[in-house]
Amino acid sequence: MTPEFHRPLKIDTLGSRPVVHEIKTTPNERLALSRRFGLIALDALTASVTVDVRDGTIHAQGTLKAKVVQSCVATALPVPVKVAETFHIRFSPEASEGGEEIELDADDCDEMTHDGQSIDIGEAVAQSLALALDPWPRAPNADDVLKEAGVLGEGESGPFAALKGLTFKGGNA
Repeated sequence: MTPEFHRPLKIDTLGSRPVVHEIKTTPNERLALSRRFGLIALDALTASVTVDVRDGTIHAQGTLKAKVVQSCVATALPVPVKVAETFHIRFSPEASEGGEEIELDADDCDEMTHDGQSIDIGEAVAQSLALALDPWPRAPNADDVLKEAGVLGEGESGPFAALKGLTFKGGNA
């Protein structure tokens, strides 16, 4: 299946000299990505991606900029967000089935695979955007909206809430 933001580069055209690619989404791609990432809207997504090959490894690094509207986790109100993120991704060949297990460390978290024919810098940017999004977006007035709806705040509910106002009046306990 072709990703929503597909910008393939043939591996045999890549060289050791860095090449900059400016990419931007179409309205249909933004709509598809907003559905994929559970956004209310994706109003813009652009990226500047520098691709080169070093020591036999394909690298894509650059910056992405996006305007998204997420849903507040507490109120479902729209939360507009501007994203500006740098990324660095290494592309390695897909492992064959039954390959050996490897341990990952923090440096391995920015790795994607390729099929030996091409890499997809659009998908790399889309995944970088997904990682840059706040997993728990909250509207600035979420606490006020919740209070108006009768939702108790932290410390205002639970088994000890009734004891909150009580004070100990006496000598020995």
